[in-house]
Amino acid sequence: MSSERTGLAETRRRFLKTTAVGAVGFAFGQNALGQLPTEGKLGGLTKLSEHLIVYHGPINVGIVRDGQKALLIDCGDGSVADVLSERGITSVDQIIFTHHHRDQACGAYTFAAGGARIGVPAAERDCFDKVAAYWNNPRNRWRLYNNLHPHHLMLAEPVRVDTAFEDGHEMTWGPAKIRVLATPGHTDGSVSYLVEVDGKRTVFCGDTIYDEGQVWDIHSMQKGSQRGKRRISDYHGFLGSRPQLTASLGRIKDTRPDVLVPSHGRIMADPPKAIDTLVARLDVCYDRYVAISALRYYYPELFTEYAGKKDHMPIREGKPPPDCLRHFGTTWMLVSKDKAAFPMDCGSPKVIEWIQGLLDKGEITKVDGFWVTHYHCDHVDAIPEFQKAFDCPCITDRHVAEVITNPMAWRLPCLSPSKARVDRVTKDGESWQWHEFRLTAYFYPGQTLYHAALLVEGQGVRMFFVGDSHTMAGIDDYCAMNRHWLGRGVGFDYCIALIEKLKPSHIFNCHVAPAFTFTPEECRFMRTNLAEREKLFSEIVPWDHANYGMDEPWVRCFPYEQNATAGSKVDLSVVVTNHSAKPRTAVCRAVLPRTFGGKTTNWVSVEIPAKTEGEVRLSFQVPAGVKPGRYVIPIDLRYGKWVLPQFTEAIVVV
Repeated sequence: MSSERTGLAETRRRFLKTTAVGAVGFAFGQNALGQLPTEGKLGGLTKLSEHLIVYHGPINVGIVRDGQKALLIDCGDGSVADVLSERGITSVDQIIFTHHHRDQACGAYTFAAGGARIGVPAAERDCFDKVAAYWNNPRNRWRLYNNLHPHHLMLAEPVRVDTAFEDGHEMTWGPAKIRVLATPGHTDGSVSYLVEVDGKRTVFCGDTIYDEGQVWDIHSMQKGSQRGKRRISDYHGFLGSRPQLTASLGRIKDTRPDVLVPSHGRIMADPPKAIDTLVARLDVCYDRYVAISALRYYYPELFTEYAGKKDHMPIREGKPPPDCLRHFGTTWMLVSKDKAAFPMDCGSPKVIEWIQGLLDKGEITKVDGFWVTHYHCDHVDAIPEFQKAFDCPCITDRHVAEVITNPMAWRLPCLSPSKARVDRVTKDGESWQWHEFRLTAYFYPGQTLYHAALLVEGQGVRMFFVGDSHTMAGIDDYCAMNRHWLGRGVGFDYCIALIEKLKPSHIFNCHVAPAFTFTPEECRFMRTNLAEREKLFSEIVPWDHANYGMDEPWVRCFPYEQNATAGSKVDLSVVVTNHSAKPRTAVCRAVLPRTFGGKTTNWVSVEIPAKTEGEVRLSFQVPAGVKPGRYVIPIDLRYGKWVLPQFTEAIVVV
């Protein structure tokens, strides 16, 4: 993959081109049954009581035993089957699932075919047995504002559902009594299971908690909310499921469990301490987010309890924009003294009508250039129509160009299916003259990694157009899936350092009419806050850097979606971002649909240097005679110590 295609090499200056090598296999060791450990060894077992065992595979699988039969709580990739046979268990009578994510359930097909009854949360039933409705719905592919729940880590193919459990449902299976607890937060329909057997109370809590004070990831908590008549979308809801998760943790705590068993993570022998530590950390993390959040400017009524806090950055006053500017919708337009126009972004046909009206009235005489700040649909949806109406060069940074010229290859929030033409791709810091103005293009990985900024100097002002990255309240980082990274010299820290260097007289957000600036003290405040977040968010996730928990597409397929014909070969790259301070090895394979034969490709590995991006190249054949349709191709990943079945996916349209 070239540096132009990855869109990261030049920016980070350390991203190296890598190629896939070799085929690798893994073996799982077996631990003897033993006392409760702090962490189960991969492939091992923990005996909680005579009839209750935990298998430590890619996820923890609960095994309730009754002679030669078993009930499983989740099943992961199905590797638990080998352990069952070794322990004299000859049949799985039932599997009950905590939530719909593929890593919880991708092994379910084999068990179901063998006669195991499948029980799932009632709220997520469709995520098990009607998955085609999700994958075939364009609303779950494009312009994702309110569609981040359910999460796209649902099964690639449907599995039969025999029972759908409502909150409070109770059942007896063998020697165990099991009660269903609705515990939303990680997903909307997540449940936990209180298992009472052998005099012990154990809660299998899914991904509600990972370990004392930790969750599996942060991006899954992206969720909209409502206060009074004011509602915000999933897109705006950074850590938005935190209240739900906190309430769910309280429900679990109220059951007075002896032990907590998460899907990912360590068995917890002190549930109250584990839960209380997590709730306290989530509160601190959210406070640090709010302290400089641009959302305070848009929705002040949602943050009234934080108003006036001394350790939060005050919201600045705006100031009038210079006379050389016009603003409509999400479009700023620069107008020269001789009435030439240079608009920025075009998210709606109404922008074209507005510009045409200015031409008709003689307020401008021509449109001879066009700039794109970032890929979001409310900024690019109408670019093809704009380019038909005004034949002028389209200019943007290469990171933005990669997305808007080939949107089908990406899966990102607020992605538009509209394919734009880019006539000039700029390098970071590239300058040119436009009438009396000096224009300089910058890579600007703030609101999203695929973002640009434009410095305009002339008429005695230094105007900095930053897309949606800032308001007078601080920074716009309210959608984790946008890939705004934490760390020195990346993400918003990189952007604010650029503001400190350029010292603009005016900063412009596409959605905000007034201009604004930040003082040196405010820039330092924001950068200090971001450094605090890097530390705090790293503590709350089990990974060795916060960005693994924040950056959902740290493993992504390129292209995400592609067309193929029956009998043709498909080439696919798995792009892995190493956020660690040390090199990491990524090993990948594709899991083919059952209609493709149900096999996997060979394992392929790549060594990825620290803080860089690597690529694993995979290929497979579409069988002749396959019916037309959309096929989900999950990707198994092994990364350092992590075994991550079906961790991401690509789409092949036959």
